[in-house]
Amino acid sequence: MASPTTEPTPGSLRQHIRAAVRSFCDEPQPVRVGWPQVFGSVLLFLMVVQGLTGFLLALSYSSSADSAYESVRYIQERTVFGGLIRGMHRWGANLLIVALAIHIARVFIWGAYKRPRQWTWVSGCLLFLTVLGFGFTGYLLPWDLKAYFGTEVGTRIAGSAPGLGPYLLTWLRGGPQLGPMTLPRFYAIHVLLLPALLLLGIAWHLWQVRSYGITPP
Repeated sequence: MASPTTEPTPGSLRQHIRAAVRSFCDEPQPVRVGWPQVFGSVLLFLMVVQGLTGFLLALSYSSSADSAYESVRYIQERTVFGGLIRGMHRWGANLLIVALAIHIARVFIWGAYKRPRQWTWVSGCLLFLTVLGFGFTGYLLPWDLKAYFGTEVGTRIAGSAPGLGPYLLTWLRGGPQLGPMTLPRFYAIHVLLLPALLLLGIAWHLWQVRSYGITPP
């Protein structure tokens, strides 16, 4: 006689998910861990906001040098909540860099870069460079005079790097000078390359944090 099979009870999957979330959120922390350690979560929240607002802006943005400036004006003046969304994306980028600088300073002061968390520090520094890349490539996208000359200076700084500088300058600009090829190149880096690197970096960083925990003061 075959033994009866056990049928999964309704709601069992929900219970497992709830238990996993509770286990993730209720993990015991070292003594005296408090508000100074919240900036990692603040950064993750700001990155999500940047991703959502960036997606909404991309729906109406044109990466052509002939129409980029007008598309930004259209977003700002005619799109529903366009000015609000652009303002959130713009100021969110500033807040992201400020919060990231505070987070790195806190980690350094607490000595969280030491063994066994040295790779947590390395992944965090790579994320910092990725965020700076977002700021640099996003600065050109409005395609106004301030963005143009700011990118002119920024690419010249990159071009002064020893050895690879001239090649890096030509690659970033899409030619010897800033022109129609520069804008779509920066836009592709901003919305395709850097988000992929950011997701990989966040996954690696969170895995390191979950593996070794938060450094106590």
